[in-house]
Amino acid sequence: MQWPAASGRLGGAALLVVLAVLLAPTHQGIVLWVGNGVVAALAILDLALAPSPRRVRVVRELPGIVALGGQGTVTWRVGNPTGRRLHVAVADQLAPSLRPDRRRVRLTLPPRGTVAATSGVRPTRRGRFEMQELTVRVYGPIGLMGRQRRRVEPGVLRVYPPFKSRDEAELRIDRARILEIGLRSARGLGGGTEFDQLREYSVDDEFRRMDWSATARAGKPIVRTYRAERNQTVLVLLDCGRVMAGRVENVPRVEHAMDAVMMLTYLATRLGDKAGLVAFGSRVDAVVPPSHNGNQLARVTEAMYAIEPELAESDYRGAVTETLSRFRRRALLVVLTDLHEQAVTETLLPVLPLVLRSHVIIVGAVRDPDVERWARSVPTDASAAYRKAAAVKALDERARLAARLRGAGATVVDAPPGTLAPRLADAYLQVKATGRL
Repeated sequence: MQWPAASGRLGGAALLVVLAVLLAPTHQGIVLWVGNGVVAALAILDLALAPSPRRVRVVRELPGIVALGGQGTVTWRVGNPTGRRLHVAVADQLAPSLRPDRRRVRLTLPPRGTVAATSGVRPTRRGRFEMQELTVRVYGPIGLMGRQRRRVEPGVLRVYPPFKSRDEAELRIDRARILEIGLRSARGLGGGTEFDQLREYSVDDEFRRMDWSATARAGKPIVRTYRAERNQTVLVLLDCGRVMAGRVENVPRVEHAMDAVMMLTYLATRLGDKAGLVAFGSRVDAVVPPSHNGNQLARVTEAMYAIEPELAESDYRGAVTETLSRFRRRALLVVLTDLHEQAVTETLLPVLPLVLRSHVIIVGAVRDPDVERWARSVPTDASAAYRKAAAVKALDERARLAARLRGAGATVVDAPPGTLAPRLADAYLQVKATGRL
């Protein structure tokens, strides 16, 4: 369906009529009627000569995937199938959280030509953005009136969580590869436990790596070199329940956890291990089976980018039960949650004995720097004193819960934003180097 639409020029023409009436010394009524009649006649003629918006070709091009905080470009390509120049306006259905530079463009199309217009987008929210309609308006040759019509041009823009720890992951991959070829590293976690080869002793080798039988046969010192085991399994359990909706540094905790998910997936698959994901809240929301394929990071990101934390308690028992029923092989389970009294004591701690019999557990949580700053502050009034007391109590509770988890056999990484993902990666490398899997 199309309908007529007036342009700003029509308002300008009406204003000129008013000015003419005011300036006319006599017969102002006649001037008003004649002026309005002329403007109305021109508007009707202009509307009659305006081509139908059906005839104008409009194609919207979306970037497909944009990282949160990154930038993308939306392009509109507008084609003119007629033999005369057209003035066209296009208004698109772009969500405000995409932060578009503009949603409307006005173009002059040459005869049988195509003109492109662009708008930058800077998303401020993760998720899937579906665009359906856009509005096309074609003006008449005078520019007073136009014909307008809504068009259905479906498109999807996916906003992924940012992979902020990619550089940290690359550093750890390089370090792990150095260890695999038998070189020593100042920050190394060990040389692995899987036998690789025999080679001649060098001054940098550890004495405990000596192979005495091979040394006796060769008549010179021979050492064994080891590499980190491959084809192991890392499963990340991402809590998407109530406790992960709390904000740290102005973003939900789940955003920091997603960065850790991507770093562990990227690191594990690059080192030859399998990585998978189980995202859960009150129920299991997404499952990505473990794999070491090169596209595993893309699969994991695709599975979790649209997930938002729900305001309900997380069902750890259900998530663990489904995980163990699906993946029976011994694995490293990384649980990304928050060290909250109710969540840990009532749901997570009771299921740990079931899991630790056959798996290795790492619990990761992001710590709020504001709470630590409040706990260290010197109160200047009653409000600041109450806030300091609450912060100290919260930190003591986190420390107590972490101790209980460690006492149950889990490794706990409670780190501030920006360091959670690297410290979890180091914990994973420590597990590999010590052969706990």
